[in-house]
Amino acid sequence: MDMVNIGYSCYVSSDKIVALTSPDSSPIKRIVQEAKDKGTLIDCTFGKKTKSVIITVSDHVILSSRTPVYILGKGSEDESDE
Repeated sequence: MDMVNIGYSCYVSSDKIVALTSPDSSPIKRIVQEAKDKGTLIDCTFGKKTKSVIITVSDHVILSSRTPVYILGKGSEDESDE
C-alpha cells in the first residue's frame, strides 16, 4: 500500500484516490460544498489556500494546500506554501 504525502505530514492511500484535481471549477466547488454539508470533508490545508481536491472511493473529499503536480510527485520539493 503506497501512501501519498499531501502536505503537513498528512497522507492518503494511493489505492483510495479516485480523483485529484484543482479546486477552481464550479463542479468541484459544488462537490466540496456537498461534502461539507454531509460531513465528509477533510481539510488538510492548515489554514493555507486550497490548491488541490482529492476525492476518495468512500466519497470523502480531502482539501490540500499542495498542487496536484506536487502530490503526484512531479513537483519540486521547495514548493512555497503561499
